[in-house]
Amino acid sequence: MIALLKKYFWVLFVSMAPIVELRGAVPIGVGMGLPLVPTYLVAVLGNMLPVPIILLFAKRVLLWCTTWPGALGRFFTKIYEKGVKAGDKMQEKAGRGIYWALYLFVAIPLPGTGAWTGCLAATLLDLKFWPSVAAVLGGVMTAGLIMLLGSMGLFGALSFLF
Repeated sequence: MIALLKKYFWVLFVSMAPIVELRGAVPIGVGMGLPLVPTYLVAVLGNMLPVPIILLFAKRVLLWCTTWPGALGRFFTKIYEKGVKAGDKMQEKAGRGIYWALYLFVAIPLPGTGAWTGCLAATLLDLKFWPSVAAVLGGVMTAGLIMLLGSMGLFGALSFLF
């Protein structure tokens, strides 16, 4: 029982980590022989745990980092300015569909397109909290299903058709 809980802990822990997130946690859980549905649920839960904190505090922390002296402050200033500029372009193109754009951004399981980055984008765009949470949750759930299917070998099994 303890060994099983340790495996689920690792799935939860990895899914909370930036960059790797659920995209790495689901294949790890499947690779450890955990059942698919509980692995998916634990990975989604773990990926969503940091979301409210990021949405509430990421912009404040980033702005605080821009006040640091020297090269580090300039580095964070560039990140902030680049994010705001990209966000303005995205908001201009997406308009009222900005939350759908956020959902799609998080849903595509590629490096750098997860919940952490999506939440940072939402904060830089000054998007509303609850619609952002909903869009990120939908994206995390979709990315999780894609990773689950990929981990099960469905994509490999269908590759003979193409």
